[in-house]
Amino acid sequence: MINGKIRFASGLLLLSATAGFAQSTGPPVVTIKQGSSVKLRANSVNATTYQWLRNGIPIQNATLPDIEVKEAGTYKVVAYNTEGCESDVSDAIVVLVEPVISKTSDMSVKKDADLRSIGVADMYEYLITVTNKGVDQATQIKVRDMLPPEVSFEKFVFSSGEAVYDASSRTVNWDIQKLDSGKTAEIRIKVKALSPGQVKNIATVSAFEVDPDPANNSSTNEKNIVDIMIPNVFTPNGDTKNETFMIPGLEKYEANELTIINRWGATVYAKKGYKNDWAGDSLAEGTYYYLLKVKAGGNKWEVYKGYVTLLRGKR
Repeated sequence: MINGKIRFASGLLLLSATAGFAQSTGPPVVTIKQGSSVKLRANSVNATTYQWLRNGIPIQNATLPDIEVKEAGTYKVVAYNTEGCESDVSDAIVVLVEPVISKTSDMSVKKDADLRSIGVADMYEYLITVTNKGVDQATQIKVRDMLPPEVSFEKFVFSSGEAVYDASSRTVNWDIQKLDSGKTAEIRIKVKALSPGQVKNIATVSAFEVDPDPANNSSTNEKNIVDIMIPNVFTPNGDTKNETFMIPGLEKYEANELTIINRWGATVYAKKGYKNDWAGDSLAEGTYYYLLKVKAGGNKWEVYKGYVTLLRGKR
């Protein structure tokens, strides 16, 4: 066939600004970033239509002299003239796509509560600590903490980053812009105990980067709110009112220990299994220090410390 072959010039490639070009002893190689592209151009004589190939397979609808490439592969092109005759297959161009290197940030969260014994209507604090244990900087960190119904939110005592309380969902939303590898951030939340029982609370953390260890992305705290009220005065004066050191709610615990100490540090009363029957016999009026232990369940004991005043005069 006359003019049956169309010869290509050796230059077949136009690069976008984001592409990197390398020439070796083999075919030309173009490296592009994920999400970017490079334009390839066929430079032929007397061609009217084209067919681009990727890895030897025709690319659908790729029939123009230019093609925008986003995928890795070996690209070639065949050209056709007005008579439908095809050219030799062009030299190859190899396109490489840089792999995405995912950054990692191993985020860890720990939630703690005040260790002291807490009763109904008492205020106490939660401490949430977030640590980046990963090798890369963590960004867009989000900590979520839904408060249980047994407590009410009072205020933020301290926070690294921005913290907001959503009353409708009872959720603490704590956002931290960034946290370097090995660094920690803290937030303190003051709450008020509303009802007795075991209060279970879970805090969670996430970040923009890949987390290789999701097992430490949540922390559960369990705090026992005791149903016990310890008076600060009693009056054993014979009027049948408030005659003993009465501790309401004490009967709900399986075991207890009460110790009374005077101002000089001497123990003046001690009882295991106290029955609300101490009347301060033979003791002078005044203020005494008490140490009360109650068994809250299992082998866990709650400890209460404070002062009670003994008054004998009738009022």
